[in-house]
Amino acid sequence: MRVVVGLSGGVDSSVAALLLKEQGHEVIGLFMRNWHDTTGTLEGDCPWYDDQLFAELVAKRLDIEFHYVDLSEQYRTRVVDYMFSEYEKGRTPNPDVLCNREIKFDVFLKEALKLGAERVATGHYCRREEWIDSQGQTHYRLLAGSDPNKDQSYFLCQLTQEQLSYAMFPIGDLLKPEVRRIAEENKLATAKRKDSQGICFVGKVDLPLFLQQKLSAKEGNVHEILPHSPRFQRTAEANDHKTLSGPYRLTIRDGKKIGTHQGAHFYTIGQRKGLGIGGRKESLFVIGTDIEHNAVFVGEGDNHPGLYRKALRIIPSEIHWVDGVDAMEVGQRRVYDVRIRYRQPLQRAELIMEEDGLYILFDEAQRGITAGQFAAWYDGERLLGSGVIER
Repeated sequence: MRVVVGLSGGVDSSVAALLLKEQGHEVIGLFMRNWHDTTGTLEGDCPWYDDQLFAELVAKRLDIEFHYVDLSEQYRTRVVDYMFSEYEKGRTPNPDVLCNREIKFDVFLKEALKLGAERVATGHYCRREEWIDSQGQTHYRLLAGSDPNKDQSYFLCQLTQEQLSYAMFPIGDLLKPEVRRIAEENKLATAKRKDSQGICFVGKVDLPLFLQQKLSAKEGNVHEILPHSPRFQRTAEANDHKTLSGPYRLTIRDGKKIGTHQGAHFYTIGQRKGLGIGGRKESLFVIGTDIEHNAVFVGEGDNHPGLYRKALRIIPSEIHWVDGVDAMEVGQRRVYDVRIRYRQPLQRAELIMEEDGLYILFDEAQRGITAGQFAAWYDGERLLGSGVIER
């Protein structure tokens, strides 16, 4: 089979290519450059040209074709501009999920097909499974990776059946140490290279500086909300999922001014660093923002009630099922395991489908439920669906 591997210059995609070649596939390496601008990028982060160099070295070692494609225009339009738009609204997007849905398994996939690819492989720690229904139609399941410390299925939670039909995840059954060992035994240049961090294809950034490419700095006030505020008490006493899913409606009258900031859109729920306010027994955390009035609300201590909520909502247009056969109907309730961020341990929750969206009611209150992030739900090791948190 002719398989195009997205060689990123990292060890995971390198071993994915190696395994596919050992399995007898015709393997082609394709490196994509998605970002040019270095504004806000922290010095010392691996630049794209190093990534390309390592990808080429691996291709040469494996004796496979190597190609390069510049997808920076599409990446800016589909991922980065969306990021700017979401932050401007006071929401916190997940660019890695978007990158997989919009770039790796869309634009990049189309480039791979131009090279005659029958399948496209990546170095993600997840698995794919096929099953055939009674009508003879093939369906594709997205499964968690075998390595519990590296499972990346969450980042692929927005993939469609068509996208999965082309996908291959050669290292999904392996543990990270095994991947490193295989790379070293085969003398791959990426064997000891550190994993990339930060925004997908951009790297580690000073977020406020990065966002100031499009979003202007604007001084506003930081207000401290005390834990015994009646705002939290009213919500704590509620017992219905619609009330519990609503964000705390904080106003400047609910607390006192304790500092200033350079733009409420630069902050996200649960954020600790970047406030510049010290002298406290415990750290201050962002518990809310008001974009209209350019206000940031904070609370002291990791156990502040403003950091925790029991429910969230996803509007109908943002609900995504990996396979439509699993979709819920209005009025249905199901219990699944849910995570609202990468690496978060799965949390038991009840999913409640209503006319105005999907409500997720957790058994235990969750820290840092953030609008713009993705919630993904699982049945065992199978990722069933996901959606953008509306509130």
